[in-house]
Amino acid sequence: MTHFLFKSEPDAYSFDDFLRDGETVWDGVTAPAAVKNLREMKPGTKWIFYHTGNERMAVGTGTVISVDSTDPKVPIVRVKAGKPLKQPKTLAEIKAERLFARSPLLLIGRLSIVPLTKEQWDWFLS
Repeated sequence: MTHFLFKSEPDAYSFDDFLRDGETVWDGVTAPAAVKNLREMKPGTKWIFYHTGNERMAVGTGTVISVDSTDPKVPIVRVKAGKPLKQPKTLAEIKAERLFARSPLLLIGRLSIVPLTKEQWDWFLS
């Protein structure tokens, strides 16, 4: 199963907001590549919550609960909160890690939903 990284501006919706809510619909995605990534998700898909803006760091995890693809523009993806990362990973740390050299996370910086390899997922959890 593919893993992903979801980006959010912490002033708009932070990981603390996510933990408080417990679950939410992930919306506001408009870039075609990010929408394509949402369409690939299935219930149980695990993902990393990444704060953009001034923080620029991976801070926690989440899991996809359901994907409703009946909307032709953007699927409705319901997600539930996971846990804070034991060690948040900054953008500088991600850039220094060779696992991410060819990752869309670094190559397409504005992409809000980014696929991760199993090795990248494991690195975030380490």
